[in-house]
Amino acid sequence: MMDHNLISVIFIALIAGLAMPAGALLARNDRIQPEWLEQEIRHGIMALGAGALLSAVALVLVPEGIAAHTPLTATLCFTGGALAFMSLDIYLARRNTPASQLAAMLSDFVPESLALGTTAASGGGTLLLGLLIAIQNLPEGFNAYREMTAGNLKYQNKLIWKFAAMALLGPVMAVAGFYWLADYPMVIGGIMLFAAGGILYSVFQDMAPQIYVEKQWLPPMGAIAGFLMGMIGFMIEN
Repeated sequence: MMDHNLISVIFIALIAGLAMPAGALLARNDRIQPEWLEQEIRHGIMALGAGALLSAVALVLVPEGIAAHTPLTATLCFTGGALAFMSLDIYLARRNTPASQLAAMLSDFVPESLALGTTAASGGGTLLLGLLIAIQNLPEGFNAYREMTAGNLKYQNKLIWKFAAMALLGPVMAVAGFYWLADYPMVIGGIMLFAAGGILYSVFQDMAPQIYVEKQWLPPMGAIAGFLMGMIGFMIEN
């Protein structure tokens, strides 16, 4: 009989993954009038994702990751994640590919889903991490869809289905973490720190610079809302 914790984490990982096609659908139907409101909503969604990412780093990934590491190994894992994401950014820029947001989305979704599985196997709470993954996947799906469909209307439906298929990676990685990595806390801690470093790099390289809108002050409040959601979830689980 399948473990109850495993069933729960598979469901949470799937819902978190489905936030990617949900973000794409939102991007497809984001025509709102007046135009100034549409612009504020777009930037607010991006800020929401940035806030959720920061809360995932500050409240989940770093605290749980450093528990199994020394300061030296934690520094190496964290810095390695940032350098890896930077290298990926440089590679994609040189190839002039419109998939940097997609790569960033998958680069943090996969290790976080692994962390979901290992947390469930150890009896820890997975709802907070799952919520944060979903909150960050929504704007990342939104941004990736807009980036990859610019000027290509025929590609829109196909891309949404691809995002839906990518959502299945969540349960697969969660099961892998549950069965194979739960007995190796240093490995999963390293993965979480690696993801945290990469996420922090992505927030300040890709997302934060795009949140600002001249003479508009509401979009950054999305970051406050995103972080607040994570903080409340952290307090409820603890």
